Amino acid sequence: MYLDEWKKIGVFLTALGLFFMFLGVLMFMDKGLIAMGNLMFLVGTILILGVSNTVSFLSQKRKLRGTVCFLGGVFLVLARWPIIGILVEAFGFINLFGNFFPIIIETLRRLPLIGSFFNIPVVFKLTDIILRGIRNGPDRPV
Repeated sequence: MYLDEWKKIGVFLTALGLFFMFLGVLMFMDKGLIAMGNLMFLVGTILILGVSNTVSFLSQKRKLRGTVCFLGGVFLVLARWPIIGILVEAFGFINLFGNFFPIIIETLRRLPLIGSFFNIPVVFKLTDIILRGIRNGPDRPV
């Protein structure tokens, strides 16, 4: 897959945004770090997908609840309510990107170092239960 310069910047901003959000949670819900992480994540996602693809993904009827929760959580974090904002944002993130979790877990199982962790019998069974729940979910795409 070829990445042009904008997509490379988008991947970098998305990763940096996730890092800042993680760091903000580790620093006892630091509002500034979480807000910067949210903005970087959003801008990075838009740069990776493009504006029209991002709008069409977020405005799908079955993704509307996730979109409202995710963007509402970002707004709550920017309005200086980080704990509630992170919880609402996480709910929205799971609703938006939950269908991608089986792909992510299967990819992680095939990686050299991380794959050995995901192939431990207890972890393998736990991720299998999670994957079965996601695959049999109510709004599975056709």
